[in-house]
Amino acid sequence: MTDDIYFAPLLPWQHGLWSQLTMRVSTPQQSLPHALLAAGMQGMGKRAFVWRLVAWLLCRTRDEHPLGACGHCESCQWLRSGTHPSLQVLPIVSMPVSADSAHHKEAASSTAKEKKSAKAASNAALKIKVDDIRALQPFIYQGGQGMRICVLDHAEKMTIAAANALLKTLEEPQSQVYLLLISDVPAQLLPTIKSRVQQLALQTIDRAISLDYVTETLGSTANREAVGTDAIKQLIQLANGAPLAAIALAQASWYSKRALWLTTWQALRSGKRSSVAASDYWQTQLSIAEFIELSELMIIDMRRVGVGFGAQQKDINFLTALNDYKPIDTALEAFAHSLQQTKIALQQNVQEKFAYDKLMQELADL
Repeated sequence: MTDDIYFAPLLPWQHGLWSQLTMRVSTPQQSLPHALLAAGMQGMGKRAFVWRLVAWLLCRTRDEHPLGACGHCESCQWLRSGTHPSLQVLPIVSMPVSADSAHHKEAASSTAKEKKSAKAASNAALKIKVDDIRALQPFIYQGGQGMRICVLDHAEKMTIAAANALLKTLEEPQSQVYLLLISDVPAQLLPTIKSRVQQLALQTIDRAISLDYVTETLGSTANREAVGTDAIKQLIQLANGAPLAAIALAQASWYSKRALWLTTWQALRSGKRSSVAASDYWQTQLSIAEFIELSELMIIDMRRVGVGFGAQQKDINFLTALNDYKPIDTALEAFAHSLQQTKIALQQNVQEKFAYDKLMQELADL
């Protein structure tokens, strides 16, 4: 399966870093740091880089394949099956799946109910505890077993006790043992952890490269809407410069409904439409999670316009929509907080219809 994350093509903005790291491994006088941190916002491709590096480091024929693992040797086959004896990953729910990973593909055929339950369980389990770190010790200190790799995904989810337990391993590096940490929120990592790892330079992406990549990717997909240069630039801006996040945004089912959201708010505020009717309609259009994502983006620009800044979404006329009435910023902030609280409530199995009805009523009151 050539589309597995371990063997996916290297992203264009990662070639320089890849060459630096692989050259260090291949040069006798140099070596790879025993602890690396891939950090930064989602959508920069840091996980894709780490899994590709893991596969290459473990590949039996890597000297013959400097651009990535061969995909065919015994090690690569172990990775495909999710049974590699020289790889440990925490937390368990972070093991790669489909486009972001390589294991448990049966999850893709789960029913909607199963997916929702799995997501709730995943969110609950997404924590690295001290016992998880301690369980790695035999693997790390077994010695004489060749290269061994530990990947700590969502490293910011480590408890204080887990982080302190990891420090000992970082302070006493073992031969041929590599620790790869991945974090979306590196500010939440303990300073003592960050001081003992080398951060990978994955966050800076040339704008031209990003623009070309997003344009080419969207142009090759079935969804060919709004892929002009201005639209691409807006997507990248909304995604804070993260190319993969920009692509996901363009392909999100809710992105094309932004103007409709604004029209709905105007109709609710003017009393031309009831919150119940609006809720019933939107439930046929988007899941509550998608509606929340849409609402969060719209609220950001409503707040920007309200305080005199321009909207980031240039293809929607916020000025006209807010010409006669601008919600006060505290009300918009309260609605944004309610969106966050609704996310939490949904993880506790609150019915989507109830959540939709509540949000529509609050939207009408803005």
